[in-house]
Amino acid sequence: MHSLELTKPDGRALTLYSRAPLAPVDAAPSPFAEPLASKAHLRWHPLRGEWVTYATHRQDRTFQPPPEYDPLAATTDRDRPTELPGGDWEVAVFDNRFPALGGQGAADVPELHVATAAAAGHCEVVVYTPERTTALGALALGHIELLLEVWCDRTRRLGARDDIRYVLPFENRGVEVGATLHHPHGQIYAYPVVPPVPARMDAVAREHVQTHGRGPLEAMIAAERSDGARMLYAGEHAVAFVPVCARYPYECWIAPVRAAAQFADLAAAERADLARALKTVLLKYDRVWQRPMPYLMAWFQAPCDGDTHPGAHLHAQITPPYRTRDRLKFLAGTELAAGFFAMDALPEEKARELQAIEVELT
Repeated sequence: MHSLELTKPDGRALTLYSRAPLAPVDAAPSPFAEPLASKAHLRWHPLRGEWVTYATHRQDRTFQPPPEYDPLAATTDRDRPTELPGGDWEVAVFDNRFPALGGQGAADVPELHVATAAAAGHCEVVVYTPERTTALGALALGHIELLLEVWCDRTRRLGARDDIRYVLPFENRGVEVGATLHHPHGQIYAYPVVPPVPARMDAVAREHVQTHGRGPLEAMIAAERSDGARMLYAGEHAVAFVPVCARYPYECWIAPVRAAAQFADLAAAERADLARALKTVLLKYDRVWQRPMPYLMAWFQAPCDGDTHPGAHLHAQITPPYRTRDRLKFLAGTELAAGFFAMDALPEEKARELQAIEVELT
């Protein structure tokens, strides 16, 4: 993997990645001339025991520009500024202009009757490809492998910071799940604390290792491979399956068979097989719906807090928002209020539907 580091006129960092050496770039463009002070801050939720971030400046961020103009896309039209230069790069990462965590400038932290703090951390945008009309699942396998290496590099860099405890790469695909730009891209949030969901996963994994000698996901993968009813991809080093405990129709998990804790722990063969597993699932999604399928994809890994994390197992959870073919599945009262999910379809039913779709990996 090759990289080229640049700085935008407003002070934000830009890193270009490619599988081949990169030619020099004249400048890192930006639609903005001045830095944006985020002013984001945290407030403590005393009943849930967790932080909530407040970033009101995000109300002014770009939202669904016309398809003919994408501020992420390189363009020869000098009247339309872009975030990215031309060139032979394949993946680009730059600091989010509208971060929910971190950002330039001092935070304006109010004094309240609950604990408050500056919203430390960092937010980045990851552009998967210069091609604006494609999608992650349509990229070549080697390109997806490069993206996995990029996530590894960003985790290493961000996780080395003293103010970062957890790094989460994710993608919101489609306006239905909150995507604000057409260009294929994801984000990375680097948190000053371990967020509630991965913290709970970590606690469960520790207990499972103490009781059973291995992590819960490692045990689950072995059971799913043996059962086979919900498997979508079963490679030598990676798997993809509809989990037996799926909370959404068409929910899929993708993971290395071996319990690698972070992206940096993956061997080359595991990374290649993960790319095949991910591409398989994403192609099946689009073909089962006969359209670009909206989803939220999140990659969970061990925290970057310097501690050991027994049972930690890198994996992606992909949750499309659909309940049936004609009705969107949004979180309802029992899910939002109680955190108790109610499913209208069996995981086995949706697994069979996805298994029936043949895809070709290139």
